[in-house]
Amino acid sequence: MDIIEAKNIDFYYSDFHALKNVSLGIAKNSVTAFIGPSGCGKSTFLRLLNRMNDLIPDTKLAGKCLVNGEDIYAKGVDVDTLRKKIGMVFQKPNPFPKTIFENIAYGLRVNRMGNKEFIRNRVEESLKAAALWDEVKDKMNRSAYDLSGGQQQRLCIARALAVKPDILLMDEPASALDPISTAKIEDLIFDLKTQYTIVIVTHNMQQAARVSDSTGFFMLGELIEFSDTKKMFLNPAKEQTQNYITGRFG
Repeated sequence: MDIIEAKNIDFYYSDFHALKNVSLGIAKNSVTAFIGPSGCGKSTFLRLLNRMNDLIPDTKLAGKCLVNGEDIYAKGVDVDTLRKKIGMVFQKPNPFPKTIFENIAYGLRVNRMGNKEFIRNRVEESLKAAALWDEVKDKMNRSAYDLSGGQQQRLCIARALAVKPDILLMDEPASALDPISTAKIEDLIFDLKTQYTIVIVTHNMQQAARVSDSTGFFMLGELIEFSDTKKMFLNPAKEQTQNYITGRFG
């Protein structure tokens, strides 16, 4: 069974029809990339998966969004618990104005997860999982703002991992980073999929081709094509996909 299932999703910002009848299934422990031109709906769809769009006034959703077989928009769903299970990393690194240690420990403390020793161990595990531990283990009491942009983004990934989510959403996680930091994030995504299901929005088609197992191509709010990444890039089913991938538009 797919860990994420979208069924006939329509989404509106006020009168603007941002997503049109989108249906897809995402397999567990896979990396799924969404590509498409700016404003095509890919980030809107990503934010549906942990109800981040709830924070925007005057929006409307039709259709079903299931995670582990449960409708995440059903009455009585605890959104805080949902967001613990479905972590998110944003385009620009957004560390808290705290120490490196407290950035990772924050979610554990807020959710009252464990004692001091548990938190200390979990912080170390999360930083190791985000391939950052060796770079910061002697600087844990320094401000997170002392880190480089690429390190800050890996810190934000570690922060999301600390509460042990099932799914990690990434909205253009490397677009603000230099090529070396981008390569580290891509290597990290590849390593993390053994334990997590990862969904990534990217403008960078080469990145999608490198890191993902499946790719969805969005255009004007519609999911034009969703398939195995290799197939999409080598032999897309739709002419619109072919035109976008080859740079004829977008």
